[in-house]
Amino acid sequence: MKKLAFIIIVLLFSTNSFSQQVSVASGRVQRFENFHSHFVAPRTIDVWLPESYTAGKKYAVLYMHDGQMLFDSSSNWNHQEWGVDETAGRLMKKKKIRDCIVVGIWNNGKFRHSEYFPQKPFESLTKAERDTIYASTRTKAEALFAANVQSDRYLEFLVKELKPFIDSAFSTFKDRENTFIAGSSMGGLISLYAICEYPGVFGGAACLSTHWPGIFGTQNNPVPAAFMSYLNAHLPDPSSHKIYFDYGDQTLDSMYKPYQLQADAIMKSKGYTSKNWMTREFPGANHSEKAWARRLYIPLEFLLSSGVK
Repeated sequence: MKKLAFIIIVLLFSTNSFSQQVSVASGRVQRFENFHSHFVAPRTIDVWLPESYTAGKKYAVLYMHDGQMLFDSSSNWNHQEWGVDETAGRLMKKKKIRDCIVVGIWNNGKFRHSEYFPQKPFESLTKAERDTIYASTRTKAEALFAANVQSDRYLEFLVKELKPFIDSAFSTFKDRENTFIAGSSMGGLISLYAICEYPGVFGGAACLSTHWPGIFGTQNNPVPAAFMSYLNAHLPDPSSHKIYFDYGDQTLDSMYKPYQLQADAIMKSKGYTSKNWMTREFPGANHSEKAWARRLYIPLEFLLSSGVK
C-alpha cells in the first residue's frame, strides 16, 4: 500500500505521465512532465526502457543529467543528441552491458549552473572568491548564475525523491552496485559530486568532458584547486565504486587536460586502478553531444559490463 500511495502522490504532481513524446530508434521513453520536488523546481523526467523491458525481471539504473539532450535531437536547441537509446540498446543486445533503464533528468534552463556546480567546494572558497564566481558571465550579455549554488538540494532531489519513485514505478535493482550516474561538462562535475556525496547510493559515475574550471576562464580561477581539495578528501572507496573521465582537445575541452591530470594523480593516490577507474583522451574531439555520442559506449561498457544480470 505504501508503494502504491507513493506512486499516486508523485503522479498527482506530474502531467502527461507515461506519455510517449520522444522519438527513439530503440526501446521507448515514458515522460513525466512537471515532476514535483520539495528541493528544486519541477522539471521533465524521461525514462528510457529497452525493447525487452518487462516487469518480470529487474534492471540496473543509469541516471543522466541534461535529459533533454539524450534521445531526440529534433526538439533540442542545437539539434544534437547523445543517442543513448541507440548505444544502450545495441550494447544490451550484444550482452556487453547488463540490462538497464536510463533516467534522463532535464536541466532547469537558466538554473542549470546553480544546480550542477558542486556546492561544498564552492563554499570552501573565500567570500571574495565566491562573489567573483557569482559575477562571472557566459557571454558579455548573459550571466552564468541565475541563483545561488544549490547542488546539494539538487542531489537531495535525485536521492530522496526521484530514485525512490523510479524504484517504485519500474522494475529495478535498488542497490549501489546497479545504480549509476553520468553527465558531461557541468553534468560531469555534478556526477562526480554525487558519487562522492552519496557513495552508498551510486556505484559508478561517468564524467565526460568534466568542466573543471567551473566558469569560462582559467586565469586567477580558484575553482579547480577547490575541486581537487574536495576530491582528495571525499573520493569514495575504490573497492566498491567505478569512475570514468574523458576529455577532448577542441573548443571548451581544450582547457581540461591540465586539471584532469591533477585529478588522475589524486585517483592514483587513493588506490584507484584500471579495474575501477578510467581516463580517456580523445584528440580532435570537441565539446558537443555529437562528440559524446561517439564515445558513449566506452563508459557504458566500463561501468555496466561486469556482473551482467
